[in-house]
Parts: sequence; structure tokens; C-alpha cells
Amino acid sequence: MMNEHYTQIKNEYAVWLNTLGFSGGVVTDYRDRIKDFFEWLQTKNVNQINVVNQKHIENYFDYLQVRKSKRANRALSVSHLNHNFLAIDKLCEFLHQMGMSQAPTPTNYRIKPDKEQRIKNIQPLTKEEIKTLQANINDIYSQLPFNQREAKQEQLKLIFALYYGCGLRRNEAYKLTVNDIDFDKKTLFVKQGKNYKDRIIPMNTGVCKALENYIYNYRNLQKVNHKRLFLSTTGTLNNSLQDLQKITEVESLQAKKLTLHILRHSIATHLLQAGMSIESIALFLGHSSLESTQIYTHLA
Repeated sequence: MMNEHYTQIKNEYAVWLNTLGFSGGVVTDYRDRIKDFFEWLQTKNVNQINVVNQKHIENYFDYLQVRKSKRANRALSVSHLNHNFLAIDKLCEFLHQMGMSQAPTPTNYRIKPDKEQRIKNIQPLTKEEIKTLQANINDIYSQLPFNQREAKQEQLKLIFALYYGCGLRRNEAYKLTVNDIDFDKKTLFVKQGKNYKDRIIPMNTGVCKALENYIYNYRNLQKVNHKRLFLSTTGTLNNSLQDLQKITEVESLQAKKLTLHILRHSIATHLLQAGMSIESIALFLGHSSLESTQIYTHLA
């Protein structure tokens, strides 16, 4: 259990991140990672922030790279590790801004992902598999009462419009509100995507019609205490997508791992196959560099 001193530092750190404009999800994520760090420090009898030094951080980084995941009996992913490293770098930056001149400096240490392994792990859907899934939406959850069935089916249609049709990341789509959609210009405004960047996404006619139908014939009729388009959590959305996968009879589709992010990978692959330039796909996906986008040349 974390002591009161570290608890106060953790809470002040979260407030600082919030004032810098980090999204609520990132603030919560970094705060939790810092909590793990502080609890590890206590196991080493380091109970005050002013005695934490560069060696402690190096030892913690070494520990993370051999520690098993709390959810599964395997090593932490490169992405998970790098997020921990980044959260602690931001903590060091915070401590210096709070006047702790002797605090450790940010390490800027990151692990470079294994590109070949990442490519092997991505299994985008084909255009035919996307069509098969969409065609089955109106047949899913037939055992449920109409209101519950309609809610799940409408959200599935929205999943395909945003994650596949617009290529959005998980939280980018989840945080969208009605006000972020411009039907006249056929664009979506994504606030604080990855790396806290805003961007504008074009919508094709099919996506526009799907969103109009969802908003005016379903979403605007619901009484909820938030303005998001989606009414369920991202975990529930992922589960609905996998429920849809189970009722299809396509063997190749059944063998694939289907997630919200796979839909994003799929649209990127399909755009490349259709002849769109790698530069245009990078803009569409919100990638900071072409290196991230070039993975789709291997998938295609």
C-alpha cells in the first residue's frame, strides 16, 4: 500500500498533467503507472521522493522488463513498457518543475518494437470479410428484447462507420460527440488523438449516411448524461464485435483475432490496395511519420 507522501505526489502529478492538456484517459493511465513505481520503491525501502535517484529508475526499468503481466502469464509488451518509461519521464519533468533540482532527469529510454513480429501479429480483414460482418448485424442478438437488440445492432453499425470507414483509433472514436461531426463538409473533428494532436477526417457518402441514421433515428432519442456517440464502454464494443464474428460461417474470419483496432488496420490496407498513396494514408490515420504507415505495404 502506498504511503501518504507518495499518494500526495501522485495526485499533484495528475493535476499537473491535466493542466498541460493531457486527456483524462492519459492522466489516469500515467497516474496508475506512477503508483506502481512508488509501490515498487517502497519495497526497496525508498519512502521519500527526495531520495529517489537515477539508479532507482534504471533498476525499475530493468525490473519491468522481466516482470510478468498482471493479467496474463507473459512478459509485458513493448508498448506497455514504453508507456511506463514515458510516464516516469514525465514524473521527472514534473519534479524539476516543482523545484526539485536534484530529482532524476528524464531518461528518454524506449524499446524499439520488433517490426517483423508486429507485422506477423496483424491480421487485417479482407473487404469480403468486412461485408460479411456487416451483413450479419441485423441477425445478431435475436434472442434479446427489441430495445436491447436495437441498441447493440446500432452500435455495431457505428463501429464499422468510425473504426473502419474513418480509420479511427479506439479512444478517438469512443470520445466523439455529435458536435464533432460536420455533415455539410462531410468531416469528423478528432480532438487530442495520439500524441495529443487534433485532426480532421473526411467521411465518404456511406459513412455520412450511416452516422446520420444513427444520430437522428437512434442516438438523439436516448436519454444519457453524456454527449458521446457511443453509449457503451470500449470493452463492450469489442465484445459485440466478437459476438458478431461468432455468428458468421466464414472459416477464415473465425480464425482471426477481431478487435476495434483491426478494423483500422483493415481500412488502411484496403486503401493502399486501392492505390491511395502512402502519404495520404498517413494523413488519414493521423500518423506522425511515414514509418508507422509503411507497415501496411507489408500487409498489402
